[in-house]
Amino acid sequence: MRETFVATTTDLLNEDPRTALVLADISAEAFVTARRRHPDRVLNVGIREQLMVGVAGGLALTGLRPYLHSYAPFAVDRAYEQLKLDLGHQDTGAVMVTIGGSYDAAAEGYTHQSPGDVALLDTLEGWTVHVPGHHDEVPAMLREAARHDDRVYVRLGSQENRRAYPDGGRLRLLRRGGPLIVAVGPMLDPVLEATEGLDVAIAYTNRPRPFDAEGLRALTDREVVLVEPYLAGTSAAVVSAALEGLPHRAMHLGVGRHEVRRYGSPKDHARAHGLDAAGLRASIIDFLGR
Repeated sequence: MRETFVATTTDLLNEDPRTALVLADISAEAFVTARRRHPDRVLNVGIREQLMVGVAGGLALTGLRPYLHSYAPFAVDRAYEQLKLDLGHQDTGAVMVTIGGSYDAAAEGYTHQSPGDVALLDTLEGWTVHVPGHHDEVPAMLREAARHDDRVYVRLGSQENRRAYPDGGRLRLLRRGGPLIVAVGPMLDPVLEATEGLDVAIAYTNRPRPFDAEGLRALTDREVVLVEPYLAGTSAAVVSAALEGLPHRAMHLGVGRHEVRRYGSPKDHARAHGLDAAGLRASIIDFLGR
């Protein structure tokens, strides 16, 4: 996904004089050629993520469309105040593209993990959040974001589904059946494996914000399970609001609040949080059997 981001953003820099890129050292080597070609629009501020966001807010005020990039814990957790003020309070826009996510960088420890990034952005106004499940879904997200000036978050990850769904913004029904299971981004393949042989419907989205409330109301019948690759319960409020007035039960599966202190691998962390196929199947069967 990161390679696709680099290629697409480089093309945007060449095609659109409004596009700018602000880096904080992460992936800077991948944009060396672009920086030489566009030194006034490709900036590396060093390991200063707060400054990266502040610079982006300033560039946006001049009419440019800034793209930002770093690890999620550095761009969201560390720079939250700047996202709140330099973008939100100033009512400017940017396209923030992160890597690392919940535990992709498991071997780097908790400093490089951000399971709460989307939950943090939910406290701010006006963010569109994309969580691609395949690298072929990324270019359309980045190009669409270049056409306006809103605040956009693109959460890249190392885990990918076998198939891309570039039109996966609204809830896309992939399997008909009983209770609805909604998979966000890279959680689709684990959900498909976990529910093999079960009488459930499967829907997919790679744009959890704004959430497709209308689609959820049309698809669900009393019981819904939402599986997200970040903090469990992040979307509980939007699901509840979408189903207001409808009798329903909901379960939210995602990264737990407990810290996995053994570094291990992303697969180890997924297993520890019950987000592998076996863990998901056990949780779903338990919920539906109550």
